[in-house]
Amino acid sequence: MTRVLLIFLDGIGLGDDDPAINPFAAAHTPTLNELAGGRRWLRDTRRHDNGRAVFIPTDPRLGVPGRPQSASGQATILTGRNVPALIGEHYGPRPNPAIRAIVREDNLFLRVTRAGRTAALINGYPPRFHQLIESGKRLPSSYQEAVLGAGLPIFTEVEMYAGTAMSPDWTGEGWRSELGYSDTPLFDPAEAGAHLAKLAQQRDFTFFSHWLTDIVGHRGPLERGVELLELFDAVLAGLLDVWDDARDLVVITSDHGNMEDISIRQHTTNDVPTVAIGAARHTFAEGLHDLTGIAPGVLRAMGLDSAASE
Repeated sequence: MTRVLLIFLDGIGLGDDDPAINPFAAAHTPTLNELAGGRRWLRDTRRHDNGRAVFIPTDPRLGVPGRPQSASGQATILTGRNVPALIGEHYGPRPNPAIRAIVREDNLFLRVTRAGRTAALINGYPPRFHQLIESGKRLPSSYQEAVLGAGLPIFTEVEMYAGTAMSPDWTGEGWRSELGYSDTPLFDPAEAGAHLAKLAQQRDFTFFSHWLTDIVGHRGPLERGVELLELFDAVLAGLLDVWDDARDLVVITSDHGNMEDISIRQHTTNDVPTVAIGAARHTFAEGLHDLTGIAPGVLRAMGLDSAASE
């Protein structure tokens, strides 16, 4: 049975080949480029299979006017349903009651656990985050809502110290520099990738969210976007060095474009990249052209019921 690691990169799309506004056109990313047949992740990069990975430009617009948004895009990824069409608009950043109801009714975490298999969101969150969620002063994101709806925990600093959760910046540096911890685990990029692979091998479905890309898309600067991509490239190289393609599948995707055009500081209507790495990539990618294809593809790859809710 195939295990799946879904790496969610918030706010990355396929933009112009312009290094003045697009970090993807400026960064040195040999690992990412190899996954797209030696091409940078840009607007004119087409679907490609390099023998290990398939790269798929993916539609986040879903036939609904306006700029794709986080809450409805994430909900679509996790449910396989066209959430913007169901609610009549792209919506975000946090889910409204209609989106929360859709996510609670059916999502990947629910599907996997109801089938008797294991799943987790492996991001670690500090005490302040949990306090705000519990007090109602902060709404969970769509993917956090999916985790809670499946009765699964959202990890804390306890899991960070135990090495069973990861920091959204991959290496753990943010827990020290931003949150004030002095002794939480710290990895170099290659170690972070290998650690992520190790965590994914401990369960059937693993979800990891990297949201710093969306922050840079809104705030800049371009140089920070380049840094994030080059760091991710090094992390991914470390992960792929120890990844078992025959046994496991990596899926990388996003909810909407943003960081690929630093000049506007808003979400874009560009396609987003989806990449599937491993022997099950063709099973996952069958018929995939927009975000509604992610959840059914994951379920097919895992050998579970692939029918998304109608």
